[in-house]
Amino acid sequence: MVRKALSESYQRFLDSTAIKFGVLIFVLLAVGLWVASRDLRPNLAHLDVVLLSGSKQGQYHVFAGQLAERAAQERGHIRNRVTLGSVQNLAILAKERERCRVKFGLAQDGLDWKQSPGLQLLGRLDKAESVFFLGRDADKIENFGDLEGKRIGVGPEGSGTERIAYQVLGSRGLASLKHKLSNHSWSKQLEMLASGQLDLGVFVIDEDADIVDRAILKLGLQIANFRHLDVVARRLSFARVGRIGAGQYDPVQLLPPRDKRVLRIETLLLGNGCASRSEVAALLATVADIKPGFIPHNRTTPNRTGLALAPAARRFFDNQGRDLMDQYAPWLLDIMPPSNWVHIALGISILFNVMAFWHRFRLWRIDANRVRIERDIQLLFGDEALRGDLHALPVAQDAQVRELSAVLVSRLARLLRRARRQAQSILVPMGSEMAYRYQESLIAGWIEELERVAPPAPTPPAAPDETQG
Repeated sequence: MVRKALSESYQRFLDSTAIKFGVLIFVLLAVGLWVASRDLRPNLAHLDVVLLSGSKQGQYHVFAGQLAERAAQERGHIRNRVTLGSVQNLAILAKERERCRVKFGLAQDGLDWKQSPGLQLLGRLDKAESVFFLGRDADKIENFGDLEGKRIGVGPEGSGTERIAYQVLGSRGLASLKHKLSNHSWSKQLEMLASGQLDLGVFVIDEDADIVDRAILKLGLQIANFRHLDVVARRLSFARVGRIGAGQYDPVQLLPPRDKRVLRIETLLLGNGCASRSEVAALLATVADIKPGFIPHNRTTPNRTGLALAPAARRFFDNQGRDLMDQYAPWLLDIMPPSNWVHIALGISILFNVMAFWHRFRLWRIDANRVRIERDIQLLFGDEALRGDLHALPVAQDAQVRELSAVLVSRLARLLRRARRQAQSILVPMGSEMAYRYQESLIAGWIEELERVAPPAPTPPAAPDETQG
């Protein structure tokens, strides 16, 4: 008994309006404090990826480091991984398609994409790299014929520079010059050029990179200038001819002493299809923060790389940056692309419209059936019935009237059950139940009036079963 009394007392305590109101206020305060303590501004906290760059002396490594610093400011994480260069980056990206531990890498254009299937283009940096031929007496080299018998360093083995060098020097007509090609690390190649052990060294690098400044200003190396460079550029679909202006590295001593023509090779940001949409958008946004011309360059210049642009990257460039969903709910877009969400929203809207139409149709049929029964009541009891004067009529004594009235009551009862059942249907929009309640009140009123004016005949008691007893 004591336990039952305590249980009832506790239940009354829980049912108290004041307690419920207090709990509601507490929950609202807790939610408010949680929201106030959170930083709801867009950030890159969901970005935690590895980016394959290149050697520590190369510009790819410097650029990847800049991306990592910028992402860290927005609570993102980009791990800059040192590699031998573009060719190794492609091999790693293709290999990691199964485990997806590495998703992004930098590479120069012009590589053999068929050897690394599944790669996607995420973007092209707006500033292309230059192909330098550096040497102690490179100012004297103006024609490709001057390369005959030269000792030429082509960078580390497996690097993108090596591949570009072999594509240029191995093209039609140049392969017969009998030049001697050799692989070296960047620092070793500079030392050998400065000491005269190499006649020329090939470097595919940003024209403003520190290694170029060191080579020209400290080691005294010169830039070869090929007058007919456009002929070679025509054979390489990924290359174009650019210019290094006279005095670009030292306007006082005028280094270089005159304009130099060089090949330009675009730098590509690649993915292997492992990254989610939000990761791609976050990485591209980081690149755009560092290089303001990144988005216009990819929007206005044609893609001649031979690689398909990733869908997430295409949407990023079409929107000229991350859209609101990318910024505030990136996890939502990782579940499903935005176009699919639009289709679902459209489908739900159509479904709700169909449900609302069916609800209104069924409500109309209930009302039409009620009106039809009211007409039959009018035929049975006269016009007073529809003027609301049915309650003023005397109780009917005619058996036929009572029988017909019972039929009307039965029809109204079925209609009432139907209205109550449909009022609980999932097709009824929230708040629209009152329309059914109104119909129910009208139907119940008619049932009450008919049962008063023409009460049903009492059911005779069942005859005793003579087989019993």
